[in-house]
Amino acid sequence: MIEKTMRMNYLFDFYQSLLTPKQRNYMSLYYLDDFSLGEIAEEYKISRQAVYDNIKRTETMLEEYEEKLLLFQKFQERRKLFAELTRLSHKYDDSLELQNVIQLLEKLE
Repeated sequence: MIEKTMRMNYLFDFYQSLLTPKQRNYMSLYYLDDFSLGEIAEEYKISRQAVYDNIKRTETMLEEYEEKLLLFQKFQERRKLFAELTRLSHKYDDSLELQNVIQLLEKLE
C-alpha cells in the first residue's frame, strides 16, 4: 500500500495540471493529507461512494498519462543516473568541474 501511495503521489505531482480542480482536491486530500473517504465525503457533502469512484477514475487517468508520457519513469531513470554520476565523481576528487555539472543537473530537477 505504501508503494501505491508513493507512486500516486509522484504521478499526481507530474500530472496534476491535467486534472480538474475537483480531481486535484480529492487526490490531494486523500493521498497528500491522508483524509479518509468519509472525511472527504463529509467535506464536500457527497457520498463516500462518489468520492471513491472519483479517486479510482483519477488514479486510472494518472496511470494512463504515465503510460503515454513516461514522466515518472524518466524521472526514476535520471535519479539512478545522478546517483551513479555522484558515485563516480568521488573517484575523481580533483574534478571540481564534474561535480559542478552534477550540481547543475540536480538543480534542473
